[in-house]
Amino acid sequence: MVRTASASMAAGPTLAVVAREAGVSVPTASKVVNGREDVAPETRRRVTEALDRLGYVRRPRFEASKPPRLVDLVVHSLDSSRSGAVLRGVEEAAHDAGLDLVVSAALSRTPVGRPKRGWLDKLTVRGSAGVLFNLAELTSSQYAWLEQHRIPFVMIDPVLEPPSGVMSVGAANWQGGVTATEHLLTLGHERIAVIAGPRRKMCSSARVAGYRSALASAGLVLRPEYLRDGGFDESVAYRRMRELLDLPVPPTAVFVCSDGMALGVYRALTERGLRIPYDVSVVGFDDLPESRWTTPALTTVRQPLAEMAATALRMLVRMMDGERPEGARTELSTRLVQRASTAPPRA
Repeated sequence: MVRTASASMAAGPTLAVVAREAGVSVPTASKVVNGREDVAPETRRRVTEALDRLGYVRRPRFEASKPPRLVDLVVHSLDSSRSGAVLRGVEEAAHDAGLDLVVSAALSRTPVGRPKRGWLDKLTVRGSAGVLFNLAELTSSQYAWLEQHRIPFVMIDPVLEPPSGVMSVGAANWQGGVTATEHLLTLGHERIAVIAGPRRKMCSSARVAGYRSALASAGLVLRPEYLRDGGFDESVAYRRMRELLDLPVPPTAVFVCSDGMALGVYRALTERGLRIPYDVSVVGFDDLPESRWTTPALTTVRQPLAEMAATALRMLVRMMDGERPEGARTELSTRLVQRASTAPPRA
């Protein structure tokens, strides 16, 4: 069947055309476009497919003569100091650029941190000029949707390697893993374990790769039993530390791939009556505020979260202005912050 386009269709199909294509009423189609929740899943699917098939563009609610000055920040959650650092960096950079900011915890309500399609529809409805995603894992269809609607976006610390050409900002995680391990080696440790985050996450695999590289450069063979997955979860890290302590030859030091997991390691060591750093040295990663509040204060690798977020916002502004920043991936350097949780091993 061939559809003939009328003059009124030149700028794209109307909502009435979409509703007819999906076999629903115009008010129902409008609810889907506006992200309303009171629509049956099957109906939402039919309307969404019709929107994509016909190339319907959700028209933002602002005057064409007044370009939008609104950007979205989509975070995994709002209940962590990590998110607070990201929010602070974006807010300060947005203020300097004269932008308004909308913050959504749209990733925490879905598996593996993927924003819902209904939420994406709201971007054009409210006239967002660009989006920052923090710790997000987008599907191929969500990437395609953003490209189709010409909404510039930047990933802050993406979970997986983004598609070619997608702009992202992260930390030098591999170098951070090297730095943490070399610090322990310099102190004289050779039995160094690592408690990693999820294997599939870019940042975690890079930190472990840095740990491996530092051991190899020192001429040490990696003990497989010293490599444990902690999933960026404090309770899991607690169990992994207990497992390490139960080994016939337990480690004298442990590199923990996040400060949050380090809290679980502290708890496991304290329960066994072991002293930090006299019995076991601990190095974390992030330099979150809680790393300074622990007893003893945690030696950690500083990840410049606020700077990463601000860099991503400035990159997004250039994209909103029609520029294309050079290089898809920008990495900011990490550095060791030495405190009281590391010391030479006991003789």
